[in-house]
Amino acid sequence: MTAVAAHPRARLTGGLAEAIAEKGYAAATIADVVRHARVSKRTFYEHFEDKEACFLALYSDSSDEMIELIEQAAGAVRAAESADEPAEAATPWEGRVAAAARAYFERLAAEPALTRAALVEVQAAGPKALKLRREVQRRYADLLVALSARAAAEEDRLRPLSPTLATAVVGGLNELMLEAVEEGREARLPELAGTAAELIRALLVRSG
Repeated sequence: MTAVAAHPRARLTGGLAEAIAEKGYAAATIADVVRHARVSKRTFYEHFEDKEACFLALYSDSSDEMIELIEQAAGAVRAAESADEPAEAATPWEGRVAAAARAYFERLAAEPALTRAALVEVQAAGPKALKLRREVQRRYADLLVALSARAAAEEDRLRPLSPTLATAVVGGLNELMLEAVEEGREARLPELAGTAAELIRALLVRSG
């Protein structure tokens, strides 16, 4: 999501992401948002009541896009398997895990302003933002539960993840991403794809 997007709403949320990257959420103003978005303040208030509403839309929209991206990446590998094309890893389910993790972390690295807003600045954006963050984390966990159940249905040696385990995975990966962003290593976020895939594989394979 960038400030050059065609729709004014998307331009505004992208403009807020840029303003946050420039100044942080607390210091960013509506004037900063519209400057980055290249629209008027009037346009801003036609779409959002205030900065908080714009941030909530930014977080919600970007989360929707990321969840769809993960589903599409896993689905693309499944389609390739059905067409008897070479798998990306040792087994079909490992290929889907690797593809989904890679797509997710590559997108995070490609959108550093948005990534910083979602991981760091959300903590300063107020109670509504934190509530939304919890809801989004739950959606990621639900998606992981669903994908693991699909894999377990294909191979007896695998087990579906419980909601508790899935939540722990999401929370752990979030901390790794947060640490990377706080240290200015956004460009190296794709390196976490291997860690994410390894963690999920370890939890999926039954012991004994």
